[in-house]
Amino acid sequence: MTDFSATGFTRRGVLAAFAATLVTAAPTFSNAAGFLRGAGDIRRLRMVSPRTGERLDTIYWIEGNYIPEAMKEINLFMRDWRTNQARSIDPRTVDIIAASHNLLAANEPYTLLSGYRSPQTNAMLRARSRGVAKNSRHMIGEAADLRLGSRSVDQIYRAGLACGGGGVGRYSGSNFVHMDCGPVRSWGR
Repeated sequence: MTDFSATGFTRRGVLAAFAATLVTAAPTFSNAAGFLRGAGDIRRLRMVSPRTGERLDTIYWIEGNYIPEAMKEINLFMRDWRTNQARSIDPRTVDIIAASHNLLAANEPYTLLSGYRSPQTNAMLRARSRGVAKNSRHMIGEAADLRLGSRSVDQIYRAGLACGGGGVGRYSGSNFVHMDCGPVRSWGR
């Protein structure tokens, strides 16, 4: 994982600086297809993980193409931190996360609470809570649980809904929002 604040110039760092001058429009989504539209030529993802202490700030899509190196970096970042297992994260989920972040116009990165979950981790969490699905989309790399210190759960939830790209769950009591690229649906209080 690359932490640009602690390193010198890198290819990705130069791209990030370049992108900061180009990204101007907040993206929107077509209905269930969930593909990012109107984002210009660049898509960027910014997240932090309180569990691992890692930071992610990467441009993962340029001029109609996902960048394989950036997607691998995202897969590693969103791994199951309990087992250190990684899985390919569905690019549609990444697009929903990036689009909702842009709609919120937030300067801070998302805090990732859970990305990919191994079956072992999901079973353990399911035993502790009724809110964990037996066949969670987390186990197939299609979901993320997120929060922002500068935005309420309701604001993040509404941004996720506005994307129209998948499932959005509001967990106000636990201060996070679930986003996935599955069927369009919503739940929670």
